[in-house]
Amino acid sequence: MAIIPTPHISSKAGDFAKTVLMPGDPLRARFIAETYLENAWLVNDVRGIQGYTGEYRGKAVSVMASGMGIPSIGIYSYELFNFYGVETIIRVGSAGMIRQDLNLRDVVAAMSAYSNSNYGAQFGFRGSLAPCADYGLLCAADQAAGKMGVTLRVGAVYSSDVFYDLSEPGPLETLEKLGVLAVEMETYALYLNAARAGKKALALLTVSDNPKTGASLDSLARQQTFTQMMEIALEIA
Repeated sequence: MAIIPTPHISSKAGDFAKTVLMPGDPLRARFIAETYLENAWLVNDVRGIQGYTGEYRGKAVSVMASGMGIPSIGIYSYELFNFYGVETIIRVGSAGMIRQDLNLRDVVAAMSAYSNSNYGAQFGFRGSLAPCADYGLLCAADQAAGKMGVTLRVGAVYSSDVFYDLSEPGPLETLEKLGVLAVEMETYALYLNAARAGKKALALLTVSDNPKTGASLDSLARQQTFTQMMEIALEIA
């Protein structure tokens, strides 16, 4: 066990539940804690990255933000898995649609993640990595969504290392032809860290925008109205 607290998490040993929901936005973390968790208390606020632990239907659950991008979630998920004894992280984030048969607010489960990031190079494999979700979590999420009447779109996602991609042509048209569902910025690192630590991870993503058409939801909607995704994650936590 590494020395804790870490440079990024001020929590003590035992402050986190075995399962952590991980949105990118600290305000979404607070919204989940205040809306769904009983007896929730703040366990981390270093750099404004809010983390809470409470109970959902009698079970201990934590929620903590990851910040934006592969480097940020790479740090937080690594420390939770390896220093704080967390066994499962469920990302609850937003994504832009790549497949044009998706709609705003659709919920996507990331079965695997492609990336243009060099994050995977540190793991020692001389080739391309496409890390996968935990199969049990993926199946449980699909079943929970079905009980809620939510159609869960399951497939590959693309974790981009850049938000404003200036390459010409950009990668999204090629990825659409390969059946990739959506683009976001974190799942690749989360899945690799889980695999290396022997832990479980799943990314549930709500479609917030369409990069091809420019259609999008505003920041408050992304923060507070993606409740189907949150409730699926809590059901399987």
